[in-house]
Amino acid sequence: MSDDELERALSERRQELFNLRFQSATGALENPARLKLAKREIARILTVRIERESHVAGER
Repeated sequence: MSDDELERALSERRQELFNLRFQSATGALENPARLKLAKREIARILTVRIERESHVAGER
């Protein structure tokens, strides 16, 4: 994935997490496990982004 694709995916997952939290608060959440999965996906994306940044900084 390119950096732009990572940022787009991160934005989508954060929006999804917001929507899932909203559904949870209103009692409309059908799959509570999806909350945990969305958080993990966000963490993975952030990890990849940080690794790339540290790799680029290490090359300098």
